[in-house]
Amino acid sequence: MGFTALDYVIVAAYLIGIAAVGILTSGKQKSTHDYFLGGKAIPWWAVCFAVVATETSTLTFISIPGLAYLTNLNFLQVTFGYLLGRIAVSVLFLPAYARGELQTAYAFLNNRFGSKARNIASVTFMFTRVVADGVRLFATAIPLAILMRGWQSFASVSNEHIYVISIIAMAAITLVYTYIGGVRAVIWTDVIQMFIYLAGAIAAVLVILSELPNGLDTMLQSSEQAGKFSLVSLGFEKSLSEFFISPYTLAASLVGGAFLSMASHGTDQLIVQRLLTVKTVRDSQRALIGSGMIVIVQFTIFLFIGLFLFAYYHGASFTELGLLKADEIFPKFIIEQIPTGLSGLIIAGLLAAAMSTLSGSVNSLASATMLDIYKPYFGKNSSDAKDLFLSRIITLLWAILLVCVAMFFIYSESTALVEIALGVASFTYGGLLGMFLLGVMNKKAQQTDAIVGFVSGIITMIVVVSSKSFGWTWYTVIGSSITLVTGTMSGLLREKLTNVEQF
Repeated sequence: MGFTALDYVIVAAYLIGIAAVGILTSGKQKSTHDYFLGGKAIPWWAVCFAVVATETSTLTFISIPGLAYLTNLNFLQVTFGYLLGRIAVSVLFLPAYARGELQTAYAFLNNRFGSKARNIASVTFMFTRVVADGVRLFATAIPLAILMRGWQSFASVSNEHIYVISIIAMAAITLVYTYIGGVRAVIWTDVIQMFIYLAGAIAAVLVILSELPNGLDTMLQSSEQAGKFSLVSLGFEKSLSEFFISPYTLAASLVGGAFLSMASHGTDQLIVQRLLTVKTVRDSQRALIGSGMIVIVQFTIFLFIGLFLFAYYHGASFTELGLLKADEIFPKFIIEQIPTGLSGLIIAGLLAAAMSTLSGSVNSLASATMLDIYKPYFGKNSSDAKDLFLSRIITLLWAILLVCVAMFFIYSESTALVEIALGVASFTYGGLLGMFLLGVMNKKAQQTDAIVGFVSGIITMIVVVSSKSFGWTWYTVIGSSITLVTGTMSGLLREKLTNVEQF
């Protein structure tokens, strides 16, 4: 047991191989249309897998098992909300995007309201994405840091410095093919990476199962005794304040998960960019809804890994296991208990989940910066060659900034990283989703109404988050509702004042 030379070779081969695949599949990049949209020639099934790989990340691979280890299966309720949200996006947003022949999600707001609304939404996306994916990049470094702790040459290096080295190494490797190949390289490497990390996860389940004294019976018994099989939590036994603070009641999970998915998959350039690379709106709908079904299966697998680990370690706390965070429990088992060769494969799968999200994040941040900010104001008459060159420079700059943000989270508390990332996203997603809903549902709303609604939603979320009166799953619901209602009221008031002036 333990990580051997063979495992290191497998991990190294994967890292070199995936970079090579990304470069070879990138094709010729002649313009930003090729670099950010892949020439709109990507098959829908590849986009479906890429969406899954992008949203899965290392957080799913290590933090979801850690969350199940500490709690139960209540988180699975959220994934059904995710599917409902994707269906809503397919009906409400994707047809509107297709009609406008858009290059970014926020170009819709420009066509519907004006440039100010587009700029606000695009900058908000950039802030949200760089913070949330800074968490994900830090999570990416966890398995590498654990590996490096076992190296003799790093024996005297502090944990903090090991994490810094790991973060820089992962970002550099991912940047190679993202910088060269753009979204086409990102999507095709995502397809490969999804199958690698799923194979690694299933292999880990089989190994853990074989290590338990009575196999599956041991896990079932320990999980039942600890109340781990709690799937649905109605929350009706709670007081009203406790009900809304709890993030994993059935209502919070379905409604909150649906609204969060509508925001993340309907207004976030990270996902929308992939949906814009296919030929037709029907293809984008297939890719999006199909990804929701796959995600439910994935979360089930990773939650059950947490239950198997709970049985294996007899419910010991992560501090008793000599770990810094609950997120390190699964990597600890992989490195210490998985057989030689298979351990390297699983770590490669873990890194695959991480790199798919990181590459997509960097590329989508660059596309929003280039197409929403630079081109409309500074590059209206620039050549394709110049735009492509600047796109790659912007990609590099965003990668550096993500590294800096990830280093901040080295000193974070032991809260599950997945909750940090989703909480950050939920904070700003409400305003973004509210603006998009206002544009789709209210034909009379104007740019002023959208901005008033957005600002009201953000201010409300500052109060809500500060009060700690609601679980993170309610954030997007509250923010988008306030934005939509306030924007609609602004339109009615503006219309009334206009009528009075005319009178």
